[in-house]
Amino acid sequence: MTETVKGPASYFPSIEKTYGQPVGHWFAQIAGMLDQPHMQIVGFLKETHGLGHGHANAIVAHQLAARKG
Repeated sequence: MTETVKGPASYFPSIEKTYGQPVGHWFAQIAGMLDQPHMQIVGFLKETHGLGHGHANAIVAHQLAARKG
């Protein structure tokens, strides 16, 4: 039996399909920015890479949560 993925990670298959890059690529793009405010990082992904708001938000939320431990 497989467990349903919840939270920001539930967006990952759609992000990979839509933008043609693994989520690790997007994690690397923001790795040096994780000390900045959440919405500033979201804005960077949207403005610089053309990600939609929900997808950018999911990437940022996941990485900030992982950083907190």
